Amino acid sequence: MVCVKGATVLDAIDKDRLLYPMVRDSLDQPFRRVSWDEALDRIVAQIQSVRDRHGADALCMYGSGQFQTEDYYIAQKLMKGCLGTNNFDANSRLCMSSAVSGYVQSFGADGPPACYDDLECTDLAFLIGTNAAECHPIAFNRLRKYHKQNPEVKLIVVDPRRTETAEAADLHLSIRPGSDITLLNGIAHLLWQWGAIDQTFIQQSTHGFADYTEVLSHYPPDRVAQQCGIAVADLETAARYWAKSQRIVSLWSMGINQSSEGTAKVRAIINLHLLTGTIGKPGCGPFSLTGQPNAMGGREAGGLSHLLPGYRQVSNPLHRREVEQFWGLPAGQISPCPGRSTWDMITGLEDDAVHFLWIAATNPAVSLPDLERAKTALRRSPFTVYQDAYYPTETSQFAHVLLPAAQWSEKTGCMTNSERVVTLCQAFRAPVGESRPDWEIFAEVGRRLGFAQLFPFQNAAEVFAEFVQLTRDRPCDMTHISHAVLKTQGPQQWGDRAVEIDENSATRGSQHPQADYKRLYTRHQFHTSDGRARFAALHSNGLAEPPDHHYPLIFTTGRLYGHWHTQTRTGRIEKIRQMHPSPFLEIHPRDAEPLGIAEGDLVEVKSRRGTAQFPAKVTRAIAPGTVFAPMHWGYLWADKAEVNVLMHPAACPDSLEPELKACAVQLQKVHRTTADASIRAGAQQQPFSLARE
Repeated sequence: MVCVKGATVLDAIDKDRLLYPMVRDSLDQPFRRVSWDEALDRIVAQIQSVRDRHGADALCMYGSGQFQTEDYYIAQKLMKGCLGTNNFDANSRLCMSSAVSGYVQSFGADGPPACYDDLECTDLAFLIGTNAAECHPIAFNRLRKYHKQNPEVKLIVVDPRRTETAEAADLHLSIRPGSDITLLNGIAHLLWQWGAIDQTFIQQSTHGFADYTEVLSHYPPDRVAQQCGIAVADLETAARYWAKSQRIVSLWSMGINQSSEGTAKVRAIINLHLLTGTIGKPGCGPFSLTGQPNAMGGREAGGLSHLLPGYRQVSNPLHRREVEQFWGLPAGQISPCPGRSTWDMITGLEDDAVHFLWIAATNPAVSLPDLERAKTALRRSPFTVYQDAYYPTETSQFAHVLLPAAQWSEKTGCMTNSERVVTLCQAFRAPVGESRPDWEIFAEVGRRLGFAQLFPFQNAAEVFAEFVQLTRDRPCDMTHISHAVLKTQGPQQWGDRAVEIDENSATRGSQHPQADYKRLYTRHQFHTSDGRARFAALHSNGLAEPPDHHYPLIFTTGRLYGHWHTQTRTGRIEKIRQMHPSPFLEIHPRDAEPLGIAEGDLVEVKSRRGTAQFPAKVTRAIAPGTVFAPMHWGYLWADKAEVNVLMHPAACPDSLEPELKACAVQLQKVHRTTADASIRAGAQQQPFSLARE
C-alpha cells in the first residue's frame, strides 16, 4: 500500500532543484553561483565572527523532521557539542513536541508505547485531533478494513469537521475547538462513576489518582456536553464504548499537539488509558501519529533545543557529562540551558540577539504562526543560510547563502516511524548537480571550524554506528541496529530492554533472547523515579484566543490528502495539483447565510494579525461557529491564502508548541466575479532572481 504522495514522488525529483551553492551580500541583490569552498568559507567565517563578537547564543540552526537520523545527529554534535549552543530546534517543535512532553511527564520518557498491529486487534479505536484518513492514509486503511470486518469493534472520531475519517466512525463527536480536555475528563468522570476502571493497575502502577478524581468530580455529563457542544447521549455512548472495551487504542496528531494546552491534552488522553489499564497490551495504548517521516528519529538524536542524543535532557548535568565524555569534549562544553525554540529564534531576530541563522529542509516562511511578524524578523537576520533540495521556496527569499541538499533517493540514511521502527533509506541514484547530503555539509563545516577529529565519518553508516552508542541503556536503546543489520534483516524496532529482562536475570541490560519490542511498558514498569505512571490532575483553560464580538468565529486549519506541508515538493507534481488545484474555506450554512456568502464566493478572513482570502465551500461537514482552510498554500502557489498569517504564536508552556489549530476571526464577502482569479500557479511566478547556469 502507498499513498498518492509516495506514488508520485518521482515526478518531483528533478523539478526546480537547487543545483549549486549560491550567495548574495544582501536580500535586495540577485544570487550568484559559487563553489562549495567559497560558500562554506563564507559560512565558517560568519560563525567564527558571530561567536567571537556575540557569543554562541547568537548562533541558531532550524532543522527538520525530513532529516535522516544521521543529519540530525551531526547537527547536534556541531551545534551543541562543538559550538556550545543548544540553539538547534526543528519543525518537529510545530508538530510533535506536545506528544514528547506528554509522554515524558506521564511515563518518564518519550516514545509511543503502541504499534501499528494494535490497529488490527483492538476493541475500540479512539481518534481525536486527527484526520487520519487523509493525513495517515495507510495506517487508517488498515484500521478501517479491520473495523469493517469486525462489527463489534467500535470507532470514535472527535473532530469539529465531518472528515473522511469521521465518516467511517460509529460515533462522531463534533466538539467545539478547545474543548478536548473537557471531553476527555467527562468520559473519565463517567468511567469513574460507573466503576469501569482498573483498580489493580491504578494501585500498583500509577501515582496521583486521588488528585485526578478530585478534578473529575467537576465534570458531570450536563456540564461537559454543554461546554463541548455535543449531546449528553453521545458523551455517554463514548464512555460506554470505553467501559465495554478490554483493548483500547487512542490515536491523535496535530489537532491535539498544536495547542496552547497541547501537553495537557496529551496527558488527558493518557489519563484514560491509566484509568482503564489499557497500556502495554495488544490492541492498547496512547499512540501519537507522527507528522513527519523522521520526527521520531529526531527525538532519538536529540533534535530539539532541550534534548541531547539518547532521550537525554540538556538540563540534566549527568546527561550533559555523558555526552561530553562520549564526544571527547571538556566538562561544561555543553550549555546547561535549553536553547532557543523555533519561536524564540524569531524573537531573537527581533531583539538583535540572533546574528546567524541556518535553516535546513523546512520552509518557515509558510509554516510559522503570526507569519507576517515572522517574515519581518527573517528579513532582519544579518546572515541566513538556507539548505534545501528545491528552489525557489518562500523561505529562500530571506537567505544570504543557498546550499543544495541531496534528498530521498540520493542519500542513504535512517528514519524512525511512529511505532519506533527504524528503516534504512538507501540511495539509488546520484545527487543532482552539486547537491550533498545534509550531514556531510554539517560535518564539513565542523572540520573547517577546527573540529576535524570529531567528524571523521566516511559514510552515513559510520555516523549511525556512532549515534547508536549514545542510546545504550537509554529508553530508546538502538545498539542492536546498524546499517548492515537493516540491509540484511530489514527494518528494526527498538524498545526498552531493561523492562523486557527478567528481574532475576544475570544478563540484565543486555539483549534478551525473547524480548518483544512491539509495545512498551508490557510489565507496567515506567521510567519514573518509582516506576509508576503519573496521572495528570488538570482543568482546561480553553483556547488561547477565544471568539468574541469582533472576531466571532474560530478558524482552524489542516492538511489535504494529496499535499503534505508547504508544497515544496507536492506543488511540483501535476497529478496532485490537479487533485487539489486551489485552497478553499469551509463554512457552515448557518454562518454563511447572514454574511451573504454562497458557494465559490471569495471570502476575506481577518484575525488580529492579518488577512487571507479563500473561495467559500459552504458545507454542513463543519460545526457552526468554526471555519476551516488547508495550510499548504504559500504565496508562491496562491494569492493571499497563507493561513498562518492569521494564527497567533501562543504556545504550550511545556512543549513550546504553538497553537496552530485555532484563532478568532471575522469574515467578509469580497465582491468579485469569481474566486478562481485569485489563484495562480507558483510555476508562473518568479518572485526573486534565480541563477540556473
